[in-house]
Amino acid sequence: MEKIGVIVGDGKLPIRFMNEIRNINKDIEFFPIGLFESIEEEIKTHKNFMRFNIGQVGEITKYFIKNNISKIIFLGKIEKEIIFKDMKLDKYGQAIIESLPDRKDETLLFGVISFFKLNKIKVLPQNYLLKEILFQKKIYTETRPSAEDFKTIKIGIEAAKKLSEVDAGQTVVCKDSSVIALEGIEGTDKAILRGGYLGGEDCIVVKMARPQQDMRVDIPTVGIDTIKTLIKIKAKGIVGESGKMIFIDSKESIKLANENNIFIIGIKS
Repeated sequence: MEKIGVIVGDGKLPIRFMNEIRNINKDIEFFPIGLFESIEEEIKTHKNFMRFNIGQVGEITKYFIKNNISKIIFLGKIEKEIIFKDMKLDKYGQAIIESLPDRKDETLLFGVISFFKLNKIKVLPQNYLLKEILFQKKIYTETRPSAEDFKTIKIGIEAAKKLSEVDAGQTVVCKDSSVIALEGIEGTDKAILRGGYLGGEDCIVVKMARPQQDMRVDIPTVGIDTIKTLIKIKAKGIVGESGKMIFIDSKESIKLANENNIFIIGIKS
């Protein structure tokens, strides 16, 4: 039996991932570690579930070593807003923080990954065994962007890439060839809602990966909850970067988008 630890953030991706993998390979046993109280309730009922604070890096590592777990995967949202409100550092977490040049998302995650590596724990890519879960270069929906929409999308891609370069966020909201809102500490859904408030109906959401996206951590994700947020602001559609983003609940998301005349497309930046 292969053991895999799962560092669980918010959203449906962790439980979706575990269920999909179990359908492919029943010889894998998962050990989910919950970082926040807000994670999906279904995760909390897992027989191997454990709850740790995000800053208890040493305690989490000890737990993995004790249970002979040498492979782990990060899944789910780890919002900056939650991190800074809830972080309680153990001595190892404190040492990692003090050794880092800044507190960007990527810097923090790679500091933790380096600590795991020192303890012979390998971090797997987030699309481990599920290559088809990534966005493809295609239009998924019956609703298609117009020529004018593609002009707005092009500007959105440029803005999202610049935003991701400084590790501030990965999502922008655009309309009529203008950028309306940039994702910050509040996370994707709240950024979309803010964009809808500022721009009104018919906004387009563009979500891009980092220029050198590491597939082990913080892969941008679009799913059914994202589409529901688009419906709230009466958006035109959403764009994801093919090959570098996860599209979960794709069938349900496409159906809901079609019912609300929203487009979903995957595009190469």
